Amino acid sequence: MMIARIVRPTPLRVLIIVPLLVSLAASLGACGNHGATEVPGGDTTGLSAPHNHLLGEDRSATGGDEAQAGVNAYLWRGAIDTLSFMPFASADPIGGIIITDWYSPPTTAGERFKATAYILGKQLRSDAIRVAVFRQTQQDGQWVDAPVAPSTAPEITNKILARARQLRADSGQTGN
Repeated sequence: MMIARIVRPTPLRVLIIVPLLVSLAASLGACGNHGATEVPGGDTTGLSAPHNHLLGEDRSATGGDEAQAGVNAYLWRGAIDTLSFMPFASADPIGGIIITDWYSPPTTAGERFKATAYILGKQLRSDAIRVAVFRQTQQDGQWVDAPVAPSTAPEITNKILARARQLRADSGQTGN
């Protein structure tokens, strides 16, 4: 049988807990209605007028605001769209890294692929993206690393660039 024990606050616990609660209260108080706009009907949540911040403004021609974190939105979206046939393991839009999980094409049993896309800059240029592709084959019930055709990564990179340029053209932006 387990007996519940009453924990009395010790001076050390109080010294740790009180500043934590004060900082939590201060941070919650700062979570006001920043950036919300009032719309007819009195909604001030800011949720009624969504804004697509990923494709809102093309900064590829000027290189973007260097103080602003992030990568070229068109390259990011183009990479997401191009690699969407593979399951994603991780995607970081600020750092510009997309990592897929292993994908086995339905037509080839005993073979699987994984890709990583690195978006390296804010400009929509071919040197602003790098793709790495990994391949494994199954041998004796174990997955073993295997070479990838040399044209695979450049082909995927070109598809990402083409999709990014299409997205930019569809948004009405011009530039690089």
